[in-house]
Amino acid sequence: MQDYIIATSSTSDLPRTYLDAHGIPFVPYTYTVGDTLYEDDCREETREQVYRGMRGGDRLKTSMINEYIYCDFFRSLLATGKDVIFLDMSQKMSVSYDKSRLAEEMLRDEFPGRRLYIMDTRCISGGLGLLVKNMVARAEAGMSYDEVIRWGEENKLKIAHRFTVDDLNYLKAGGRVSNSAALVGSLLSVKPVLYVPDRGTLDVAKKVRGRKAALAEILRGVLDDLAEIDPTGTEIDILQADCRADAEYVRGEIKKAFPMVGEINITALGVVIGAHCGPGLLTVFYLCGGRRP
Repeated sequence: MQDYIIATSSTSDLPRTYLDAHGIPFVPYTYTVGDTLYEDDCREETREQVYRGMRGGDRLKTSMINEYIYCDFFRSLLATGKDVIFLDMSQKMSVSYDKSRLAEEMLRDEFPGRRLYIMDTRCISGGLGLLVKNMVARAEAGMSYDEVIRWGEENKLKIAHRFTVDDLNYLKAGGRVSNSAALVGSLLSVKPVLYVPDRGTLDVAKKVRGRKAALAEILRGVLDDLAEIDPTGTEIDILQADCRADAEYVRGEIKKAFPMVGEINITALGVVIGAHCGPGLLTVFYLCGGRRP
């Protein structure tokens, strides 16, 4: 039995079935639809329902997790007598890292004999989820606390994140594009292709005309990355926000080019990330030789 716990947040965008099967505690972010507050429960059916609502005009607002919520969450884990590794979104993308570190300081005297390692993952969404899955697999295989942390730190920047969004107005609402850029982009059907560089931000790699071109650009990046490594058995996670057919297409093209890759999983994008990017967002995550646009 492991003498430590790997924990995460709902923004790792892992399916609830996986979290429950591996006993991974997670702290849920919250979101509101209208006047109703919800916890992000990581269930596929919840995600699908939310995206149907967004297609129908629902607008979501999300809330950060404060240090007191993190404190209660960490306390419940440390009280088991085990050490803890906690993985959340990149420090550059959220205040979550800083809030969780504040919680760690609040608990230091309360649990002097316990270790709590909070990693700046430099990952978001399914990239964070892939990091969690890899570290959990190694923990379950018998790696020690320090060995799992070392593997995570040495490999977190090898997790590629490739995104495209369908509606620039969601990025406009989040302040990632200007009003004029969103208007012009919508009129010209401009689709940004985004990636996460080593510093853990969300950057625009390219702007293309039309959805088909955006998917082609994502595939180009994925196939170029896989061509530089031995892709045999490489697990690939595709997350989609109500665009399953596009995800199936991307999976098919990857399999056609590299039939020796491992499982290519398609799951629904988490609600919190989806609230800021909108229906139609498609993302691809996998381990590679190193991140690049």
